[in-house]
Amino acid sequence: MLSAIERQQLFSIVQESILHGLNLTTRIELDHQQYAPSLFAHRASFVTLKLDGLLRGCIGSVYATEPLIDNLAYNAHSAAFDDPRFLPVNQDEFPLLDIEFSILSEPETIDCRSEQDLLEQLRPGIDGLILTEGEHCATFLPTVWGQISDNSRFVYELKLKAGLEGDYWSDTLKAERYTVEHYRKK
Repeated sequence: MLSAIERQQLFSIVQESILHGLNLTTRIELDHQQYAPSLFAHRASFVTLKLDGLLRGCIGSVYATEPLIDNLAYNAHSAAFDDPRFLPVNQDEFPLLDIEFSILSEPETIDCRSEQDLLEQLRPGIDGLILTEGEHCATFLPTVWGQISDNSRFVYELKLKAGLEGDYWSDTLKAERYTVEHYRKK
């Protein structure tokens, strides 16, 4: 779990990244000396933006490839300006945004021989899930359990998101789970 200071620093990074994009239309370059050393651990993150309770942008990564602060800054900018489902965030919307971010654990492979086996191993409300089949890949954060509480429906919808048929199953389908530390600021 993050300390109060670390949480504040990460929320500041998200806000500064979006403001920088609004004002300069480029990604922010962080001064690493300003941040707690613990925030340099390689961690994956997701940034979710909401406006009036509705999704306004959500972008992230499931595999850790860089320091958390850099990953979070990148994903904040991407959620605000590069989510293909939405127009870029504008100056008027910025002060009204609810900001959430999730820090992901390292994904762990779920050893499953069938879809039923996968369903039995899932922990609703706890597990985020990644499904990969060749070029098809998608994830649902654990927060999605709030909208889809049924294991079967959760997996079905995730397969659709990955571009697969809802009833698709193959011995080569890879399932991975992760947990998150979730933080929210209105």
